[in-house]
Amino acid sequence: MRFGSRACALLVPISLAAAIAPACGQSLLESGPPPLRPQNHSGAVPVPHSALSLSAYYTQGDNHPVAGGVIWRVFEENTQSNGSRKMIAEANNALPSLSLPNGTYMVHATYGLAGATKKIVLSGLPLNEKVVLNAGALRIVGMLGETPIAPAKLRISIYVPERGNSEAKLVLADGKADEIIGLPEGNYHVVSTLLDTVSGGAVSATNSVINADLKVQAGKITDTTLRHSAAQITLKLVNNPGGEALANTSFTILTPGGDVIREMIGAFPSLVLAAGEYIAIARHDNKTYQATFKVTSTMDRDVEVLAR
Repeated sequence: MRFGSRACALLVPISLAAAIAPACGQSLLESGPPPLRPQNHSGAVPVPHSALSLSAYYTQGDNHPVAGGVIWRVFEENTQSNGSRKMIAEANNALPSLSLPNGTYMVHATYGLAGATKKIVLSGLPLNEKVVLNAGALRIVGMLGETPIAPAKLRISIYVPERGNSEAKLVLADGKADEIIGLPEGNYHVVSTLLDTVSGGAVSATNSVINADLKVQAGKITDTTLRHSAAQITLKLVNNPGGEALANTSFTILTPGGDVIREMIGAFPSLVLAAGEYIAIARHDNKTYQATFKVTSTMDRDVEVLAR
């Protein structure tokens, strides 16, 4: 069962080239063409090479290339027996310079989830090749009340929707908040799930889930704020109000409709719940007790179940 909350998006009409820092990583190939070597003892002539410089652009009309986050792969033009193409070069800096034997190749640029492929021909002369990605980006910020949520506390899923099915195709299962996510231009459905650290340090999804439908435009960052509404609740089974919590108690948290949210064991287990009404069922010494309670966003509190 999902508990929704507010979500808002702001389209920032700025060049992504100025918004994204250059990628860390260097080209896996040395820049520039190597000098021709003399014939070896067998008399074989070295294969002629050409210098290839690559740059990627978000849109056809951009004046500045993408400054970072691009992965380049160069493949042979002809396919192998299994239908794939052999990769002969790879680079993960934004503006690589490669030296390749003359011939025809397929160059593929990847930026986040966006990508584009272009056929090139090297014939001995230096070649500067531009690839248009037709891509934009999405940056998500999570809020709990007026407080930013740490990115590690959120799980972001991105879908390509279809008519009648907002989650038709999952394209990103574990996106990170506050990061710039490259995407092809188009419509997307975003799901943000608030996470909770449970016993033993494990991380569990809460029932605080926010949904938003967004449009990513080529050459622009879509800034989106997703506002969760939740609080941390500590459960206790007590003989009297304010009394000591009874150990070896198992708890089940239900919605008013009877849906199970979480089952926990301990004297005073804690969990994060979306704002709303709940039923707590406590079991101790083969006896069952219950209490109803309400969760108000950002108001962490103890919930006592009386053993009566």
